[in-house]
Amino acid sequence: MLKAAGIAFAGVLVLSAAGAGWAYWHLNHNIKSVDINSALGDDRPARAVSTPSVSASASASASPLPSGALNILVLGSDSRSGKANAKLGGGSSSGARSDTAMVVHIDEGRTKATVVSIPRDTLVTRPSCPTSSGGATSVAYNAMFNSAYSVGGPVCAVKTVESLTNVRMDHYIEIDFSGFADLVDALGGVTVTTDEDIDDDKSHLHLTAGEHHLDGTKALALARTRHGIGDGSDLGRIGLQQKLVKALLKQIASTDLLTDPTKLYKVANAVTGSLTTDTGLDSLGELMKLGQSLKGLSSEDVKTVMMPVVTAPSDRNRVVANEPEASELWASLK
Repeated sequence: MLKAAGIAFAGVLVLSAAGAGWAYWHLNHNIKSVDINSALGDDRPARAVSTPSVSASASASASPLPSGALNILVLGSDSRSGKANAKLGGGSSSGARSDTAMVVHIDEGRTKATVVSIPRDTLVTRPSCPTSSGGATSVAYNAMFNSAYSVGGPVCAVKTVESLTNVRMDHYIEIDFSGFADLVDALGGVTVTTDEDIDDDKSHLHLTAGEHHLDGTKALALARTRHGIGDGSDLGRIGLQQKLVKALLKQIASTDLLTDPTKLYKVANAVTGSLTTDTGLDSLGELMKLGQSLKGLSSEDVKTVMMPVVTAPSDRNRVVANEPEASELWASLK
């Protein structure tokens, strides 16, 4: 998605220079943001220290592209707000949770990345989080991981991940149900291969094992399905989500957006219209710079893993971090 954003926004800048400045204005104002750094202050893990370098793709006359290591918390929100999200999400129209949580670690040089999925059913100690009214939530023990977003939004989601991992999140990116579906449709769909039949009435997905080209609605259903595979837990769904991430990267690489202005604008509109970011990524310029810095990153260079977990002693339907393996994984991302 970040690479798609970079390509799309670069194209929009070209269109803007050709007289379509309204498109740039519209897309720039699509993006919603949260000032996470101000909300959390200095009581956070230290930032990673990287060796200053210049991306090989930056010209001598242009500003150098960033090339240092990054950790980005990417959340898929199951918010039912709005008609499009309600139709795709089903269920209650109130509240929102982090339906998908991934820590994306980009190595220094930005040619390799590791995507670590955190099961939403993980029991964690949810730290006290600042609220928009100036107060704070209470510390909660043995809380569901995805409850952090419910009680404190992006700020609490970031603080909970940093508390769990002891790794500083440099950026935050959230995409909602309808935005994800729109992005897949704008890219012309995505091709995935399933290892088993999927028959899930709750996500409305029914697929036989094998290769499938999915539109946005079905790709979203694949990302959400859990009852029709394996033991019906969140762990099986994570495997499908990781397949989908790889498939999206391949689709982006095979789509020449710069030669198709209509598709380019649809992708850019889908990305920006569904995003909530931290204030460090809340403009086309910043997102474009990030996306362009990742153009050397291919799907083969992205490793997908899940945080090591074991069944929670207190509840067989929940999991907890498996130590010391989990801590060793997070330490490798610093």
